Amino acid sequence: MKNLLAFLAMFITLTSCHEKTTNDSFIKVSEGHFVRDGKPYYYVGTNFWYGAILGSEGQGGDRDRLCRELDCMKEMGIDNLRILVGSDGERGVTTKVEPTLQEAPGVYNDTILAGLDFLLQEMGKRQMVAVLYLNNSWEWSGGYGFYLEHAGAGKAPRPNEDGYEAYMNFVAQYATNDKAHALFNDYVRFIIGRTNRYTGVKYIDDPAIMSWQIGNEPRAFSKDALPAFEKWLSEASALIRSLDPNHLISIGSEGAWGCEGDYECYERICSDPNVDYCNIHLWPYNWSWARPDHLVEDLEVSCNNTKDYIDKHLAICARIKKPLVMEEFGYPRDGFKFAKDITTEGRDGFYRYVFSLVGDNAEQGGFFAGCNFWGWGGFAEPKHEQWQVGDDYTGDPAQEAQGLNSVFASDTSTLKVVKAEVDRMAKIGK
Repeated sequence: MKNLLAFLAMFITLTSCHEKTTNDSFIKVSEGHFVRDGKPYYYVGTNFWYGAILGSEGQGGDRDRLCRELDCMKEMGIDNLRILVGSDGERGVTTKVEPTLQEAPGVYNDTILAGLDFLLQEMGKRQMVAVLYLNNSWEWSGGYGFYLEHAGAGKAPRPNEDGYEAYMNFVAQYATNDKAHALFNDYVRFIIGRTNRYTGVKYIDDPAIMSWQIGNEPRAFSKDALPAFEKWLSEASALIRSLDPNHLISIGSEGAWGCEGDYECYERICSDPNVDYCNIHLWPYNWSWARPDHLVEDLEVSCNNTKDYIDKHLAICARIKKPLVMEEFGYPRDGFKFAKDITTEGRDGFYRYVFSLVGDNAEQGGFFAGCNFWGWGGFAEPKHEQWQVGDDYTGDPAQEAQGLNSVFASDTSTLKVVKAEVDRMAKIGK
């Protein structure tokens, strides 16, 4: 009897701990605001797209560096990382991230899966959280083009060879291609249904995951495809919700910029009951607000346009009562140069301005709740302007100049700006 009572006591304890993990430890949304451990959650995070690759023991893996990067970010108070689950397709393709996770539909590179498991384990130890995106409308990780190719739509053009117009015309088919969607859905079921080999925790029960994100900058790529685009996003979010009742769901949208300029489309996709919060991305140089040879001089107009863009989306968030995260934004190094020793006066000013808007009027119900700057380069030492196999991963994916938008551990002026805003937001959450 004594042994039975001891066993029952242990079972009750374990059950209580499991309930606490699956109910109380996840970041939630309440009345339009993030809540973590019962307190308001406002944050400055970063993009760490290559985290799962770095966590692997195969090509590109470096677990010692991964732990150093996580320790460095955690020490600064950066605890929210936006991460690519995995790249799709063949290796050896210029401007595409490798090694790939999904080499063909349903054929997975287990070393990258192990890397993702290890990454989540290490983030959990440090009480950090991941936003994991599952797809990509752009070529640098496969995504749309990969699924269309395997759905029989033909070979996807490469922007570096055929131009972005040819690429975008091709991937505009994705919104209406049910076979491509079915292949993506199989991938979603596989990833979300996994159990971490190191912790034994099912992904759906892991509080180290903040959000499943449908994709990186999903677009319709044509106004005619917007209705089908909205339908696909709704179906994808419903699938994720059916698989995982614990975690938040987000789209990964750029905002109206990613909805062919249609703010009403953006409001509809964000109003979906399975979408918990709203995203926007913002790139002053890419959007022609800042000239490459006048980055410091064009900072004021970039900030003014940024405020206008954010405010238009915040108005939507106020109507639908959901928080907003600007989860991608960047500003090139001064003079549009790539080397680590180049100054970052323009970037520091832009970051300072964006950060200052997060949590603004929080006490009066402000919905701008967080941001993830692009992107974390940490201790990387870029060897070439164009990434090559064997080079360190930086915040800049393979199709971009290495170092242009990366924040390295040696960028002391930028990190000082980041740390000041992290400390300010920690006070909001108390």
